[in-house]
Order: sequence, then C-alpha cells, then structure tokens
Amino acid sequence: MKRFVPVLAVLALLGAGLPAHAADVKPVKPDPESTQAEAKPAKAAKTAAKPAKTDAKPGKSDIKPAALPATTDSLGLLERAVARDSSKFDNLYRLGIMYLDREKNPEAARVFAKANQVRPKNVKVLVNLGVALDNINQPLEAQNYYRQAITVAPMDSLATCRYATSLYAQGKFSDAMQMLRDLIAKQPRSHCAYFTMGVAFADAGLYRDAIRMWKKVVELAPASAEAQSAKESIDVLERFLAGQ
Repeated sequence: MKRFVPVLAVLALLGAGLPAHAADVKPVKPDPESTQAEAKPAKAAKTAAKPAKTDAKPGKSDIKPAALPATTDSLGLLERAVARDSSKFDNLYRLGIMYLDREKNPEAARVFAKANQVRPKNVKVLVNLGVALDNINQPLEAQNYYRQAITVAPMDSLATCRYATSLYAQGKFSDAMQMLRDLIAKQPRSHCAYFTMGVAFADAGLYRDAIRMWKKVVELAPASAEAQSAKESIDVLERFLAGQ
C-alpha cells in the first residue's frame, strides 16, 4: 500500500490568502495564537485519496487486506481470476484495493460494487466503494455508501472521517467540521478525525491549529500512515511559521 504524502499538499489548488470558508473551520479548543490565518506557504503538491482500511474498534489498527505482490503480473492474475469467477469475495476485494492503489478508480468502483453484491453490508467494501466514487467526482453516491457503512458500524470512525472529507470537498464546510467535532466527542482516540480536522485547518490557513491536530494524530497512532504524513507536514509548517 502506498503511504500518505504530506497533507500540506492539499493547499496546492488554493493559492494565497485566506479561503472564504475559513469562518466555518473553527478550532476544537481556541488557541489565542491561531485566531489569525497565516499566509500560505508556497510549497504544495496534489494529494491522491487512499484506499480506506476500516475497523469498528476506535484506537485499534485498521484492517488490512491480505498482502499481494505489487506487480503487473499479480494484477493480471487477479483480473483473470475474477473474470473466471466473480463470486469470490476475497478476490474482488483484493482487486478493488489494487485498482485503488493504481488510481484506477472507475475499475475500483465497479469491482467494489460487485463485492457489495456478493457480501452486502461489509463495512470495508462500503467505505472503499465510497472512496472510489469520490475519486471520480461522484460525491453524492459516495456519501450514500459512507452512510450505509456508518449504519452497519456506528463506531467505525474511518467511515465518518471519509464522509466528512467528502462533504468538505463539496464545500459543505460547516457540516463536515461539525461531523468531525461530534466524532471526537464520541471517540476521543479517533486519530483519523484529528488528521482530517488538521487538513481542514491547514486549508483555512489556521496553521497552528493544524499542527496541534496533527500532533494529536502522532500521539494516538504513531505507527499509522496518517502519523507519518502528519509528522512531515508539521515539520514543513513549523519551519514556515518560524520564518515569518
């Protein structure tokens, strides 16, 4: 599985200055030093969405699919296996993950939709199907699957985080931030909620609040891909703020 790139990359498409939605992005705990939005650093690169790995137990390691060699031959073998028999859930799920890893989102959506038919109400399939649909600009359909995942597993924090991220990308900033605040209130150890909120704060130019959220991610889940991304982004932002 590919690791997250630094989440500061989400600033690539924003340009300089404070976004118009900054008023909707409020710190969880007000920080006197962060009430002003700082100028944006110039560095940025686009962030690709990642395959979702869910676990209904907050604070635990996410479920990971069985490892497959990341080679073209492995993908071809799996594609042929699914073509011969599309009723085997494990093959469908693994193929969907491989497609997401390769950013073949339409193919991933198609395969996860089939997996959902074979094994309905599987949370990791529902969330990954939502991710694939979000990646091909079908947010309403994606959000439908996130809601289904939350209905099946109300304590699955990643499904909620993905849902909030999808709403935020649609411009529904207040709804997204309230969803994340509610998740943190219910599951204080949900590192994906802090991670996603940190991205929102960085987007809004509230860099000190973003750093605070990402430090919480590192504290709660130091071995996670989100923590690695958070560490790199913290370093970039702290150096930027030190130079102001």
